[in-house]
Amino acid sequence: MDRKISFAVGEYYHLYNRGTEQRNIFRGDFDLLRFSFLLYVCNSTKSIDVRELKENNEGLPFGKIDRGETIVDIGSWCLMPNHFHILVKEKIEGGITKFMLKLATAYSMYFNKLYNRSGRLFQGPFQSSHINKDEYLKYLFAYIHLNPIKLIESNWKEIGISDRISSQKYLANYQYSSCLDYTGASRDFGLILNKNSFPDYFANQYEFSDFINDWLSYEG
Repeated sequence: MDRKISFAVGEYYHLYNRGTEQRNIFRGDFDLLRFSFLLYVCNSTKSIDVRELKENNEGLPFGKIDRGETIVDIGSWCLMPNHFHILVKEKIEGGITKFMLKLATAYSMYFNKLYNRSGRLFQGPFQSSHINKDEYLKYLFAYIHLNPIKLIESNWKEIGISDRISSQKYLANYQYSSCLDYTGASRDFGLILNKNSFPDYFANQYEFSDFINDWLSYEG
């Protein structure tokens, strides 16, 4: 399938995909942790034999694998039950395509083996949009990180947040996005990001928190 856009080194892109027939691709923390780790380990010039990783996710070695050079720069990400979002910068020619192929293949192999299934896991090739405006790039840091709010208030963008405090707490405890890595958390997931390759929109964690809170106050 031919893509409507091509990837250029130094440009930013929003990548996303969902499960076939919109089925869940993450059935619990077990799967979310594995995909998060693959975001780290598949971003590599080297071929990593993911079959060596334990099925039970014990001891996933963030930071302990010699990845060689990374092939994309990741600025933010978020996992939802039936889809995911990743904000990237093309680092080397063909880097995005190679990264996404490795990621989808490794996770599909893991998922199908664990749940004794076969066939396509994702609805098709990953989707992408080219980010050619600074305003759009900054907006995506809010859009991607606020996705989990849909799990507790599905139509918040249309009618606004009914309980802002609860929403703030929910985001502060949602592990499977890079939001916590912008609000001062020290954790292995932070190794997924290459923040220095993205504009310095947020001088510190407080500016990022204010940015997110402003969006939580948005009324459609």
